[in-house]
Amino acid sequence: MSHPLAASAPAETPPHTGGLLLLVDGTAGLLLTAALGIALLLFLIIKARLQPFVALLAVSIAVGLAAGLSVTELFGTVQRSDAVSTIESGMGGILGHVAIIIGLGTMLGAILEVSGGAEVLAGRLLGLFGERRAPLAMGLTGLIFGIPVFFDVGIFVLAPIVYAAAKRSGKSILLYCLPLLAGLSVTHAFLPPHPGPVAAAGLLHVDLGWVILMGIVCGLPAVVAAWAYSAWIGRRIFVAVPQDMVEAAEEAKQAVVDEQRAAGVAPSEQPVSLGTVLGIIGTPLVLILAATFSSIALDPSTLRSVIEFFGNPFVALTIALFLAYYLLGIRRGWSRKSLETVSTASLKPVGNILLVVGAGGIFGAVLKASGVAQALSDTFNDVGLPVIVLSYLISVVLRVAQGSATVAIVTTAGIVAPLLSEGDHSQAFIALVIMAISAGSIFASHVNDGGFWMVAKYFGISERDTLKTWTVLESVLSVAGFFVAAVLSLFV
Repeated sequence: MSHPLAASAPAETPPHTGGLLLLVDGTAGLLLTAALGIALLLFLIIKARLQPFVALLAVSIAVGLAAGLSVTELFGTVQRSDAVSTIESGMGGILGHVAIIIGLGTMLGAILEVSGGAEVLAGRLLGLFGERRAPLAMGLTGLIFGIPVFFDVGIFVLAPIVYAAAKRSGKSILLYCLPLLAGLSVTHAFLPPHPGPVAAAGLLHVDLGWVILMGIVCGLPAVVAAWAYSAWIGRRIFVAVPQDMVEAAEEAKQAVVDEQRAAGVAPSEQPVSLGTVLGIIGTPLVLILAATFSSIALDPSTLRSVIEFFGNPFVALTIALFLAYYLLGIRRGWSRKSLETVSTASLKPVGNILLVVGAGGIFGAVLKASGVAQALSDTFNDVGLPVIVLSYLISVVLRVAQGSATVAIVTTAGIVAPLLSEGDHSQAFIALVIMAISAGSIFASHVNDGGFWMVAKYFGISERDTLKTWTVLESVLSVAGFFVAAVLSLFV
């Protein structure tokens, strides 16, 4: 019996004819096509500064033609309206699963943000843990609030709280911002409804319940390791609270209040309760996990059908969004127009993310249809490395080279999909592979990553110290998360 981590034995690579460009026939040619395609992708993103969606689409077309796919296979034909092209099936297949989840999750995060849920969460945790354990409170705030909001939004909303805690203590701001960033980064990389893990789950056909479960199991130890590093480095490098950013944050906060008033969102004197915030964030996670476990523990029955209905990610997130609308909005004096305004505004930045994810789906579909993915599977199988290790290493290389975690995740998922489709792998194991990919996607954030500059700017850290602190923090999260996933994969 083969090792449970090893890639399964692939079938023979199918030949292709009719393409415009067949570089070299056979497996060697397909491998060369894959290598040149990835090199071209990195060149277009890093050197040509091409938008990742355009770069992924262009490389997908080039790889497909070079590997021998015909124009009809790639784009379909006007003579047959029922013929589905590789590009259409790749884009539609992934977005049909991902777009709804990301859209609902984004609107949920916006309501929590605008209603003041983050400030309440941080304030209550700071009061609960006290001044001495304020870094732990900031870390938990990032971990919980980071579930429904994007990484950059979390920084924008929570940075003023970090300023206040660091100013009050007189200690380095690193002691407070690094635990917060660790929590935000882990949820962004490991947990739905964030784009990376949701896209990987769609490409590798994994139930989101397993992704949530493995994300929690792998993410929590990684956060603990990152918090330990934060406490160590925060005592060795002193960074003062950036006064200019404190003033800018106060101006930004006032601008947000003015925008909310103009949109009809009246600030409520009654603060949001901590239980309400935790309940809204936890509702979709609990429902989705319940559905996953019911499919294992219960025989087919009406009860199981009901649990699986409410645990469907679309239904669970919709329920959580309606709870947020009522408990954080209508019950606190918001008009229906205000809810619509906030929800609509939150969706504006999502378009770029969905296009990148969709282009990743196209790339994966082209790799599969052209035989390039099977050739890669052959080669990786001959190398003998476990598929979970290969997944992590590929993701690390793509992340370090081009900077985007989302691009690294969707590209890696497309490359490793054939290694998993041939074997009889459990949902739990494939979810752990997704964790390895996600862990690799946050390794060594540096100057080609927008998050690097956001951290440096918001917390007043020099570029040199950002490399010593934030870059290393991300690497600690990455290695620790992968280590847990690799060990667990031995037993599932």
